[in-house]
Amino acid sequence: MTISSATKPLTVSFLQTPLKGKINVPGDKSISHRALMFAALATGESHITGLLEGEDVMQTAAAMQALGAKPTRIAEGEWHVVGKGIGQLTEPDDVLNMGNSGTSARLLSGILASHGFLSIMTGDGSLRKRPMNRVTIPLSETGACFATRHAGKLPMAIMGTSKATPIGYRLPVASAQVKSAILLAGLNAHGITWVEEPVATRDHTENMLRHFGVKVLVEDLPEGGKKISLKGPVTLQGKDIKVPGDPSSATFMLVAASMIQGSEVCIENVGLNPLRTGAFEVLKWMGIDLQILNERVEGGEPVGDLMIKAGALKAVDVPASHAPSMIDEYPILSIAAAYAEGITRFRGLEELRVKESDRFTSIVEMLRGNGVQVDIEGDDLIIHGTAGNIPGGGVVSTHMDHRLAMSASILGLVAQKGIKVDDVTFIRTSFPNYFPLMNALGAKFDV
Repeated sequence: MTISSATKPLTVSFLQTPLKGKINVPGDKSISHRALMFAALATGESHITGLLEGEDVMQTAAAMQALGAKPTRIAEGEWHVVGKGIGQLTEPDDVLNMGNSGTSARLLSGILASHGFLSIMTGDGSLRKRPMNRVTIPLSETGACFATRHAGKLPMAIMGTSKATPIGYRLPVASAQVKSAILLAGLNAHGITWVEEPVATRDHTENMLRHFGVKVLVEDLPEGGKKISLKGPVTLQGKDIKVPGDPSSATFMLVAASMIQGSEVCIENVGLNPLRTGAFEVLKWMGIDLQILNERVEGGEPVGDLMIKAGALKAVDVPASHAPSMIDEYPILSIAAAYAEGITRFRGLEELRVKESDRFTSIVEMLRGNGVQVDIEGDDLIIHGTAGNIPGGGVVSTHMDHRLAMSASILGLVAQKGIKVDDVTFIRTSFPNYFPLMNALGAKFDV
């Protein structure tokens, strides 16, 4: 990777003191994206609290403003949005820059497919390497036209249609982003749009559509998985939305506290959607002391407080069926596996190869470069735990990937020789106050 002048390297030393305290992590990134998009598509006004203000979500806010909606920041995490209504977005004057956000790019493609104007979408160097054809192929069936670079990569021109055809599509690979893009295109199509997914993926789109007054039908398939359908065109009514804390962000603190002896950390107001908490279940299998307190429902999403104490970790064998509920957590879970006693196997990780970076390869490089034995069998990742004695001493290349950068920083806290991280700049895309929060718990990052 070419290092730019904006690169921020980080040296992390072994931490000899425990993590302690009570914190709140930023709002859920997936829900924050959808809150802004759905509020922009609604008739009337919406009030959002707890919105994540990382760079990814701010790209979504800027895009919705460019399309004619009026999102306004009132205070930290608090936003007011005046919506345009379904089918009423307006042609943007300039290119829509999605930055590093694959969620923004793919979900917005579904929205733009059923609006009859031309738009052009791009992103940063990382996003321009990610495939978009997994959404453009099914969305083309609506009548929209897409022009991309080789292999379906951004920049991309979208010629939407004002007379979108409703489509039915079975996902070849479970993906909440593709499912959501198709459902969003169906909001402005005349007739029934449906998606079948082989394995249930995060259902924030379905939950939030219901919150905005849309009837969404979800059926269990005989062979497993779900069928989700809706009948368009629909009308979304402006609503108040309270965004819970991001469980993916919370997992970094949970893993760190579980490994650093003497630690005791409470994370309040974390989203507990069962299709997002696979990592919590796996950590419990590994033997961590995790309690969920004060469980409740807010804005259609389950929420609770997490209490974690340090303890011994043991290896686990995680089935491929768990991947959709924790696909973003594998980088940090790999650190827990490296620290644990025994050999951990993560099965069916093909989706990791098309995230912000090739996370599969990057995880292998990160661990091997710091003295951890890792084997690969097909799409399975096999990590030989060190029973709390990770050697460290290596340099981790993050490849412009925020989750790899955060995972590497946690690795450094428990590696005997510490580590160096080539660039932590991109952490701000999803977790802008990551280092201050970690330092408040006692991490001692020098940033």
